[in-house]
Amino acid sequence: MAYTTINKSSDFFNALLWSGNGSDNRVISGVGFQPDWIWWKQRTGTNGHGVIDAVRGTSGTNYTLATNNTSAEFDWSSIFKNIQSDGYTVGTDSAINQSGQTYVGWNWKANGAGSSNTDGSINTTYTSVNTTAGFSISKYTGNGTGGATIGHGLGSVPHMYIVKRLDAGSSNWHVYHQSIGATKGLKLNLTNAESTSDIWQDTAPTSSVFSLGSSVDVNASGGTYIAYCFAEKTGYSKFGSYTGNGNADGTFVYTGFKPAFVIIKQSSGSGTSWNIWDNKRLGYNTKNYQLEANTTGVENTSLERLLITSNGFKCITDNAQINGSGNTYIYMCFGQSLVGSNNVPCTAR
Repeated sequence: MAYTTINKSSDFFNALLWSGNGSDNRVISGVGFQPDWIWWKQRTGTNGHGVIDAVRGTSGTNYTLATNNTSAEFDWSSIFKNIQSDGYTVGTDSAINQSGQTYVGWNWKANGAGSSNTDGSINTTYTSVNTTAGFSISKYTGNGTGGATIGHGLGSVPHMYIVKRLDAGSSNWHVYHQSIGATKGLKLNLTNAESTSDIWQDTAPTSSVFSLGSSVDVNASGGTYIAYCFAEKTGYSKFGSYTGNGNADGTFVYTGFKPAFVIIKQSSGSGTSWNIWDNKRLGYNTKNYQLEANTTGVENTSLERLLITSNGFKCITDNAQINGSGNTYIYMCFGQSLVGSNNVPCTAR
């Protein structure tokens, strides 16, 4: 019996590694599909994170954001040239192609530039949606009114979404996660704990819309915004929480698939980062290297903290970043079916 409708998860998410060579108009290929959301980081240096998506531009003008700061989007078209059918073309900048440095790109497939969604009280400028993978990208202009709604196009209730203002600096990356609910929020660019907030108007999302308060970070009148929304898909994506046990023989989290990308953040306390792992850097137990979404720090190659298994992940540290005793953590995970509809089983590494 088929476990999921997704035969090959790498058709919808894939991590890609490259070494910089400093040449202009360089094509980085091997994604396996035309990516619509690209998030990259220099691994061996302290250049910040970069975020590009097809809704905000794929060629000519490419507007970039950075998860590690509050800056408005900026035109980086001379550095990130365009999105291609199997990757992207880049320039010479050290943040993406410095000779002697290494990089990682995390890539998701939506549906190109998209079109306006009119399900909410605010019509989106564009919504690019992939209902099979449970992922959409929406650009909208705020109206400054609490209780406004935005159509996400997923056709099912999103389990997580990330919203960033585009046209003004000093605006945080706001995160909704089903495990903490709509009365609270987290910030992707900070180490803060979850906090009570009316960012989401204390209103849970539906299968068609999510709600906004009147905060200028998510809904200033005339402000422009981007929203990345995720619905859970059995065998491919999981958005949940767990409690740390403070032991090197740590908590095991069942996802039902072999993770290819994991973000973990302590939600119950402050001072911990948004920790990122994937199956490519180096990509085998126990050498799963760590990056942090909220910092410009180099890849951590010295700490062994996470095991990736055929059906989930296991903490192998008592460190408060992911496994402090009694602490609550939220996670975001994409991967590969335990048994896909092509009946090919996954195995541990």
